[in-house]
Amino acid sequence: MRLLLAALILLAFPVLEIWILIELGSRYGGWLFVYLVLVALLGWRLIKDEQIMMLGRMAQTMSQGGTPARALFGSAKNIIAGILLIIPGVITDAIALILILLPSGGKLPNSNQRWTNQAANDDVIEGEYRRED
Repeated sequence: MRLLLAALILLAFPVLEIWILIELGSRYGGWLFVYLVLVALLGWRLIKDEQIMMLGRMAQTMSQGGTPARALFGSAKNIIAGILLIIPGVITDAIALILILLPSGGKLPNSNQRWTNQAANDDVIEGEYRRED
């Protein structure tokens, strides 16, 4: 039953995408073609930029004490969004936009970072003083 439902959803997605493209094409004509070409070019550019920045982002994350999996997840998310932008269709473009707008995980503290922020000697009191004789 689950397999049949998954197959129906998988087959309904392209049919829905083609139906929406036909409807939009009949309403807007050539503007839809211009939109699809521009979005595909943006998707291609997103993939190319992400390929260039991926190693630098991983090195920066590791130097800050983070895990390379977080940087890899952010890069994979952007590459998948770029692929979805290249595929012609409005639904895939909406899914790609949602992926692009999702945060990549933010900055979460590691277990090592909470110890590095504390002073080495907790008996030290900082302040100014003036000696009176």
